Amino acid sequence: MIKYLATHDEKCVGCLACVSVCSKLYFKEENPSKSRIVVEDGLKGTFHLVACDQECEACLRECPTRAITRSKAGIIVIDPKKCVGCLACVASCPIGAMRWYPGAAVPFKCLSCGACARTCPKEALEVVSKETCV
Repeated sequence: MIKYLATHDEKCVGCLACVSVCSKLYFKEENPSKSRIVVEDGLKGTFHLVACDQECEACLRECPTRAITRSKAGIIVIDPKKCVGCLACVASCPIGAMRWYPGAAVPFKCLSCGACARTCPKEALEVVSKETCV
């Protein structure tokens, strides 16, 4: 079983409450570039939510120092003590869920903590568990 953040784009109204709570929780400031979830503008007033699905493992495979592992809860995590900041994980992420900003010590991604889901007024996000063959 892995826990991940399920996104429901059709419910998103682009209010950015999820982005705000995420950056405040992890970086103690409201800054969209420091959010572990991304809200992209879509076509004709729609929005697309981007968060790690905890399943593809592209970042895990590309990390040359093995700083990226899967926790017992099934969450892909980064060990800042092993990370050398090469950003191979950021480049390898097929959906742009692995993030980095100038000045950050290490890249970051969604940890499926659920803070954004609890904040979303339209229930466009939810933490769910799924079976996996990983």
